[in-house]
Amino acid sequence: MDKIVVLDCGGQYTHLIARKVRECGVYSEILPVDCPPEALRGAKGFIISGGPSSVYDAGSPQIQSGCFTLGIPALGICYGHQLMAHALHGDVQPGDHREFGPAEIEVLDSSRLTKGLSAHEPVWMSHGDLVREPPAGFRVLASTPGCRVAAMGDDARRFYSVQFHVEVTHTPHGKAILQNFVHEICGCSSDWSAGERVAALEEHVRKAAGNRRVFFFVSGGVDSTVAFTLVTRALGRERVHGAYIDTGFMRQGETREIAAAFGALGVDLEVIDASEQFFRALDGVAEPEAKRKIIGEMFITVQDQAIARLGWDDNWVLGQGTIYPDTIESGGTKQSAKIKTHHNRVGKVEEMIAAGRVLEPIAELYKDEVREVGRKLELPTELIARHPFPGPGLAIRCLCSTEDGASTPAPPVNGYDAARLPIKSVGVQGDFRSYKQPTLLSGGRRDHAALSEVSGLVTNTQRESNRVTYLLAGPAPTRAHRAFLTRERIALLQEADARVRQWLRDEKLSTAVWQFPVVLLPIGNGGETIVLRPVESEDGMTAHVAPLPFDALDRLTARLLDLSAVDAVLLDISHKPPATIEWE
Repeated sequence: MDKIVVLDCGGQYTHLIARKVRECGVYSEILPVDCPPEALRGAKGFIISGGPSSVYDAGSPQIQSGCFTLGIPALGICYGHQLMAHALHGDVQPGDHREFGPAEIEVLDSSRLTKGLSAHEPVWMSHGDLVREPPAGFRVLASTPGCRVAAMGDDARRFYSVQFHVEVTHTPHGKAILQNFVHEICGCSSDWSAGERVAALEEHVRKAAGNRRVFFFVSGGVDSTVAFTLVTRALGRERVHGAYIDTGFMRQGETREIAAAFGALGVDLEVIDASEQFFRALDGVAEPEAKRKIIGEMFITVQDQAIARLGWDDNWVLGQGTIYPDTIESGGTKQSAKIKTHHNRVGKVEEMIAAGRVLEPIAELYKDEVREVGRKLELPTELIARHPFPGPGLAIRCLCSTEDGASTPAPPVNGYDAARLPIKSVGVQGDFRSYKQPTLLSGGRRDHAALSEVSGLVTNTQRESNRVTYLLAGPAPTRAHRAFLTRERIALLQEADARVRQWLRDEKLSTAVWQFPVVLLPIGNGGETIVLRPVESEDGMTAHVAPLPFDALDRLTARLLDLSAVDAVLLDISHKPPATIEWE
């Protein structure tokens, strides 16, 4: 069986590269970038991933030079592009112009890597550094206005690299580039299939669980539902206890809907109302990381209380529906930066993982793969097709503030007025976490293409901002007020979210979005502001803004402004990167 090795530099998309190679019918595995060259023997080629570091910084991930003397092809992606240039004596420096999000390359020269591409290709960028000069023997294959060496290649040694991310769905012909590499350049055959994945996952569950019971948190989302079903099938219902925790931060009516759905499957799901405990623990907390950690720790507290009621001894493990983006964004690999702490990666859970007390059967999969497994398990469509919903629920969509503040003016952009909102949101820029003020645009053209262009312009050129919003209705919010997680604010967000979901059904737009967070901001003119975040994605690692019709959005804003506490409605027009899908 042919094999491609992916060398991990700590990038957010390392596993995505490996998965995309497998989609080409070629087996792939991941090794650390500093592995010895001997570890690559037997591979038909290797790919160097992206990463959050700068190649010229002390302690940054480096590749052993012997890897380039094995006589096998190599492909560098993003940081891997810069690392290849650096290791082979090219010139890498900080760029004058950062690129986060959509870009367009001009293909300058033909090569086996760029075979089949057009003269101009849309791609996905996420970088601040760039290759100024390629190493000896390399040709420049593609450029962008801000990146002269967007792709380069040495045909004699079969070394190629690209600054953009070929592995993400938002580089439309990225898979073709990967296929060119693994098939045309490396000479791999399509001799690998993931068709037996379900059986392999169930066997993994049996080996990992041994003779122990499993206490499994079930949220009702696709990840936990698929993981819980896999574990139950592998071990039998008598060994698996499913518990649904009502934190108080669920959507309107969601607890009832989920209990009914699992009841229809014949699953006896324990429903635990822990909302009072969660609200008390989060009283007066505003910082996003603190909120996520408290929520994760509260899940463990509720788990311990449930175990005590069940009367179990210590012969059990915790089951979770963790998927790969959860681990990588929590800084889960050697070189990766922490973007946000997921509730299933807080300290107490990490301690249980180290002790071998956590079972995560789908932790190597992405959202689309989880859905594929769910279909093979014959789960109902209404469960596996649900829009993703975060484990911490509306607690991370209800932003808080410890102090009053005011918007600050920002330079107008392409005919749009601009201001910095007096609150911060989380983003991911160059594989690093950012925590910055969003920009609010108003006026100008109500056109998705124009708004997408100006959004990228703002986040690429104005370092103060990682997210861009557009005023849909109401006066531009100007003042922030002290606000925390209260039942009243969550009830307002639940009602706004319910109206958005009903609007999606009424307008027949539910399938036009992959996810649609509704966010509550403690800013306005005495009241609150609603932010709409409709996105298109495949795996959650990158995302585009879903271009929903403005006439339909007008009908939605009318419904939302009917809520007395809502002053204004904004549309989040940021891609991922530089913004994360969730605001916290």
